[in-house]
Amino acid sequence: MKKCRVQIIFIVAVIALWEIVYRTGVFPELMFPSIGSIMKSLWTGFAEDELAGMVGYSLSLILRGLSIGILLAFVLSSLSIISKTFHKIYNLLVSVFDLVPGVALIPLAILWFGIGEGPIIFIVIHSIIWPMSRSIIDGFQSVPKIYIESGKNLGLSKFEMVKDIYLPASFSNVLSGMKIGWARAWRGLISAEMIFGTTSAGAGIGWFIFMKRTNVDIAGVFAALIVIILIGIIVEYGFFRVIEKNTIKKWGIRQ
Repeated sequence: MKKCRVQIIFIVAVIALWEIVYRTGVFPELMFPSIGSIMKSLWTGFAEDELAGMVGYSLSLILRGLSIGILLAFVLSSLSIISKTFHKIYNLLVSVFDLVPGVALIPLAILWFGIGEGPIIFIVIHSIIWPMSRSIIDGFQSVPKIYIESGKNLGLSKFEMVKDIYLPASFSNVLSGMKIGWARAWRGLISAEMIFGTTSAGAGIGWFIFMKRTNVDIAGVFAALIVIILIGIIVEYGFFRVIEKNTIKKWGIRQ
């Protein structure tokens, strides 16, 4: 509760400081809108500009991309533990592609998948698979040898070793990789939507930001940023913190 109060006080202080700076007139209103203007744009976005539908569409895209990316990260990272040869190859791929920004792959994604949802989902997958794989592999390699030897003595197969030994023992790294991957995928999605615009199935929040910027509606841009931040907070505290509380904290891995 104390931590929550501190965070609330900090947010209130930031809002108050923002309004004070606005009222001083140091920056023109076009660049630095008031809190009231931002809240009005937020309300208008949901009431008139179909912002809710755009948010829902963005979430549907990232859920599809995350599902594929997380599955691939688990499978490929597990194979890298089972096979030393595959580990050398995959570790190299992770080291190389983890450095490539998703936005830089957009021209290739357009060539490969055309214009539509395909390139955006590809960017989301790229954004999560490499950082998550890195965390999983690092976690697997940090598993105490006594756990591994115990599994071998019990006659566990390679698949069972991954499922019953490596994953539980390195779950803290796995969860950390998911957090990093989610954050990068969310940023990559918004960036891709701002570049691609709409698809045949709909438009996302990135397109909303692009249109507000084009119309020089800076209050609308800030309103969209608030929505993006709120979604991030909900995912962090409503999903990852719940998993963390019921797994690694419950197991005594982390206080």
